[in-house]
Amino acid sequence: QVQLVESGGGLVQAGGSLRLSCAASGLTFSAYAMGWFRQAPGKEREFVAAITRGADSTYHADSVKGRFTISRDNAKNTVYLQMNSLKPEDTAVYYCAARFRPDNNYMGSTSTYNYWGQGTQVTVSS
Repeated sequence: QVQLVESGGGLVQAGGSLRLSCAASGLTFSAYAMGWFRQAPGKEREFVAAITRGADSTYHADSVKGRFTISRDNAKNTVYLQMNSLKPEDTAVYYCAARFRPDNNYMGSTSTYNYWGQGTQVTVSS
């Protein structure tokens, strides 16, 4: 079965950095676009970043542009999220997701993703 396993979360001070990883198994990784989403307590899950199958295009939410970078290594079946200059408002559970679609439309929409990980907690203290 398909598994997406996130790691790399934790507690960090404001201004610090973290690198999240998401290891995929049970699917042809290179055939899936990948995304990162986050959900803070009492809020809806929101788009953070996405990357196309061949990593030729990336997308980042306005709230993280210039601070977060998504990347992938198809040889390792892994997608990454490098998070720099972290702010307390970045505190959330971060989820990776896999999307099997022939187009790159609606990359920020949760409904277009087929598989989800269990999430990893990121807490940024002020």
